Amino acid sequence: MSIKEQRRAWVLSRVEAKEMRVTEAARLLGLTERSIRRLRERMRQAGPAGLVHGNRGRASPRRLPEATRARILELVEQPYADVNDTHLAELLAEREGIEVGRVTLRRLLRDAGRPPRRRRRAPRHRRRRERMLREGMLLQTEGSRHDWLGERGPRLTLVGYIDDATGRVTGATFREQEDTAGYLEALAQTLRRHGVPGAIYHDRAGVFEPALRQPLTLEEQLFDTRVPTKLGRAFAELGIGSITARSPQAKGRIERLWGTLQDRLIPELRIAGIEDRDGANAFLGRYLARHNRRFAVRPAEPEPAWRRMPGGTPIERACCFKYRRAVARDGTVRAGATILQVPAKPNGRSRAGQRVELHVRLDGRLVIWDGQRELLSTPAPLDAVQLRALGHARVEVGTKPPSAATATVLPSP
Repeated sequence: MSIKEQRRAWVLSRVEAKEMRVTEAARLLGLTERSIRRLRERMRQAGPAGLVHGNRGRASPRRLPEATRARILELVEQPYADVNDTHLAELLAEREGIEVGRVTLRRLLRDAGRPPRRRRRAPRHRRRRERMLREGMLLQTEGSRHDWLGERGPRLTLVGYIDDATGRVTGATFREQEDTAGYLEALAQTLRRHGVPGAIYHDRAGVFEPALRQPLTLEEQLFDTRVPTKLGRAFAELGIGSITARSPQAKGRIERLWGTLQDRLIPELRIAGIEDRDGANAFLGRYLARHNRRFAVRPAEPEPAWRRMPGGTPIERACCFKYRRAVARDGTVRAGATILQVPAKPNGRSRAGQRVELHVRLDGRLVIWDGQRELLSTPAPLDAVQLRALGHARVEVGTKPPSAATATVLPSP
């Protein structure tokens, strides 16, 4: 009996001895109550051996006959001695009338001690990519989940951006997990200290772009476009190019950064006695200043490539969560369980039916934006769990402005 079957026998024996209920056994084994009763009856009739699958030890009905197996091994010697596995399967079907799958044929040949005719290809040669010429042309980003605080605090994820030309860490923050809010916060730090970069190099995480295997919604089918994520929407609004890496080696600069930080930052956090995320973030800003002085290099061209915010847009308006809303007849906008009263128009008329945006800022403020001005701003701080939940909402297709989103579920503050 396998370990799985032994465990089932032990649980069913306890059920039979009335030491455990059927519902508890089903939950413990991950089965339905009907399956528990069926297995219990089999165990009553045949004992623990009744739990063993009836086909165990039997030859598969699809197994090649011994005569066919011997004939294939004979043909491999001559005349098909120098034929690879795939080609051999085709020749056997075309010339010998022996239908056998490539995988089955390969297994048969390896069991008989016949090595493959062609070895696997050697790993592809990788050439180190040259750095960008100017600072701000390209940033690399990723999140590193690690025991940054050791046994003193929770396991955290460090989200950061590093400049490709200089190796300077432009922004970073500790989060409970890798989420959209963390990338937006680190991006906001970069925008405040330096400016808007030309492009960002990232992996294929879901916070950057929708999964290709995810079926298209009705709106996406009508407009023949994929809905961007919250982070993708922010990149598009700021005019930042989004480049997807196809391997960890492609963004080796950020990968090597995590090795350096895990070697240097962890001891410094321990020496400083940091035990929580807030303290780690406060210490991180001071540490990165020293880190950049130690490890940053000069770019090939001194002229930086940072750009100003497009149209003078405030940073907090670009780095936030945005949702599309319609003003109700009573002049309110619903944010989950929270109802916000929207002021009337300057002429005293109601805004009922007007399409507006609900902004959830990183500091927790709720802002209603009509495309030109803020109609309402209320201090309603949200915690990290609520902000993470907001990061999974999707942007509405075919609406103006393009940064609007269709999420209808919003945790109340």
